[in-house]
Amino acid sequence: MFHLFIFIPNVSPYYIVTERLDDDSDIERERRALSVRGNMLARRFARCTTQVKLALFRAYCQSFYTCSLWTHYTQRTYSALRVQYNNVLRAVLKKPRRCSASEMFAEARVDDFYAIIRKRAASMMSRLVSSTNTLLST
Repeated sequence: MFHLFIFIPNVSPYYIVTERLDDDSDIERERRALSVRGNMLARRFARCTTQVKLALFRAYCQSFYTCSLWTHYTQRTYSALRVQYNNVLRAVLKKPRRCSASEMFAEARVDDFYAIIRKRAASMMSRLVSSTNTLLST
């Protein structure tokens, strides 16, 4: 499979464009990166207080780079990222595997996966609408 890595300044190291022009590869890249960051947080900060863990989780695990550009993907890939996000918070907070994700996010007062994606999309739309660039306003 052909992969083209495009550098997007001030956004991320790269964005993966495949020959099918779908976002599955980029979502998979983000899922792997989330897994690495989550495991690092869970192991290195296991003895910290819950408040510290949540602050670190918000800082390191809620930044889905280029997620506002994702438009063409399979539900399977998207769900895998959502499940990974839920599992990372479980690992960081040492919650059992079977605990309710919605209850866990509500108790911790942390945005769930869908809220983060909505906020990123709304932020991008806001920047596009307020831009003075004539190419973006057409």
